[in-house]
Amino acid sequence: MQTVLVAGAAGYLGRHIVVELKRRGYRVRAFVRDGRKLKQSGPFLEPAVDGLVDEVFEGDATRPETLRGLCRGVDLVVSAMGLTHPDARMTPESVDHQGNRRILEQALEAGVGKFVYVSVFHAGEMMEVETVRAHEAFVRDLESSGMEYAVVRPNGYFSDMAMFLKAARVGFMVWIGDGRSRINPIHGADLAGVTVDALEGTEREVEAGGPETFTYRELLELAFEALGKKPRILFIPLRVAEAVLSVIGRFSPKLAALGSFAVAVAGMDNCAPPHGSRRLGAFYRELSAREKRNHTTSHQEI
Repeated sequence: MQTVLVAGAAGYLGRHIVVELKRRGYRVRAFVRDGRKLKQSGPFLEPAVDGLVDEVFEGDATRPETLRGLCRGVDLVVSAMGLTHPDARMTPESVDHQGNRRILEQALEAGVGKFVYVSVFHAGEMMEVETVRAHEAFVRDLESSGMEYAVVRPNGYFSDMAMFLKAARVGFMVWIGDGRSRINPIHGADLAGVTVDALEGTEREVEAGGPETFTYRELLELAFEALGKKPRILFIPLRVAEAVLSVIGRFSPKLAALGSFAVAVAGMDNCAPPHGSRRLGAFYRELSAREKRNHTTSHQEI
């Protein structure tokens, strides 16, 4: 039985990858900063996976001294690790690039057979975005490492789409552009299947989206529909959003860097080859129902 190291195992995609690996009969070593997170379900319906992982390795990819022995006894590596929120101590370069590079170095030292990395779809068209540059810097490291590898390129997770549901709950939403650009986001479980297929297959690059294609206007309206609310949406021209980002960048470069990704994506069609079967409307409804249950429970406790 082969052992797979999953970097970012406590994240949205990482949890689903753990589930898929166990379904296919692998042993799993979870690499996380805080193993306690594995005992809790995630905010976007991801399962708790502490009962599925065979080993937990706690460490910080930005601190090399915590990584000794990370890949000892490991046959394969899957990294879904990346910076998803602004952080005072970390940057896309320190996590997405250098952090993954340190994991790769550990994998090379341990003689790991293959490394699968989850990057970004349409990266070549968004190299002005700091996060994308960091992802692709690591892809170049991986390509030149001499190790067998695959790069998976999703265009958008269902967890990313959850931000629309959160905004719709307020009753009013702002979007960049005219809403006509298209995307087919993918559920974490479907993407996990694609990722493990890449681990077992021979393709070096795998692009992945979900089974349904939406305009962004349709995505926003779907979020309102899941909440039983009438859509109220303000569309801001791209040039205005870019000007606002330049101002934000003077005060918070990290926040501006993350915002630049949203601006870049909003201005282009972002449709990837379809995979899986899970539908966004069902995800929205399930997420909304869980939040209502949690809200009711919290009021009862008070």
